[in-house]
Amino acid sequence: MKTSKPVLVAVGLIALGLVGFALYLQHVKGQMPCPLCVIQRYMFILLALVCFIFAALPRGATKAGASLGALAALGGAGVAGWHVWVKAHPSVSCGIDPLETALNRYPTAELLPFVFKADGLCSAEYPNILGLSNPQWSLIWFLTFALVMIWAALRRSR
Repeated sequence: MKTSKPVLVAVGLIALGLVGFALYLQHVKGQMPCPLCVIQRYMFILLALVCFIFAALPRGATKAGASLGALAALGGAGVAGWHVWVKAHPSVSCGIDPLETALNRYPTAELLPFVFKADGLCSAEYPNILGLSNPQWSLIWFLTFALVMIWAALRRSR
C-alpha cells in the first residue's frame, strides 16, 4: 500500500456502516437513542467525513487527514467512555436535560430527526450484542479507529 488512502476510505465506510446499524437498532428493534448515542453518531459521521475528504485530496494530505481522524475517534471514545460510565452507575442519567434539548434543536436534528433526534435515556437497558452493550461497542470501535488513524498518520509512505 503506497498511501494511507485505502485505510481512510475503509475507516469511513465502516464508521458509516456503524451509524447504519444504529439506525437499524433504532427503527427496527425500537432502541431509542439518548443524547450520548446521538453525539456518538455525530462523531462517527465526522470521522467518516474527515476520512473521505482527505482520501480525495492529494497524497500529502493523507497524514493530516489521519491525524484529524484520530482526534475525531478519540473524541468519540471520550463520549462513549462517559456513556459506559453512566450505564454502570444507574443513579446518573443524562435523560431529559439541557443536553437533550440543545441536541434536538440542531438543524441536523430538525432536518433528519430519524437520525439525530434524542428520545431515549442513557441508562436504558437494551439487549447486549455478543455480551457487550451498545456504548461498549462504540468505545471499542472508536479506540480501534483511533489506533488505525494514528498508525496511518505515523507510517512511512513507500
